[in-house]
Amino acid sequence: MIRRINFFLIFTSIIMLVGVYMLKFSIEGTASERTALSAHIEVQESELSTLKADWAVLNQPGYVEPIVRRHQAELAIEQVKQEQFGSFADLPMRPAEPDNSAMDALFEAIDAGIDPIDAILELEGIE
Repeated sequence: MIRRINFFLIFTSIIMLVGVYMLKFSIEGTASERTALSAHIEVQESELSTLKADWAVLNQPGYVEPIVRRHQAELAIEQVKQEQFGSFADLPMRPAEPDNSAMDALFEAIDAGIDPIDAILELEGIE
């Protein structure tokens, strides 16, 4: 009887030992993947900062202006005029008071169980 228990315990110990080593190697693999991903992210961030610096240089007016002058005739580029933007007088004024009666009628119709969208669709003949 004790011999069987010993064999069972030795067998269980071996299985647990294999399980622990498998877990250890799995964790080491995950850690190496994480390290590789972190290194890849750092490389990409450094490339991104280089691209941002290049973009900042290429967008400087001192860099763009000679290119614009060189190709101004071919592209028909002109200076922006104030009239192209409009004025404040062209903006519509706000209504003095909101139309509360229309909103009240809408909410009353919804409370009464009338679907306003369905009524619009019936008027349009879509249903």
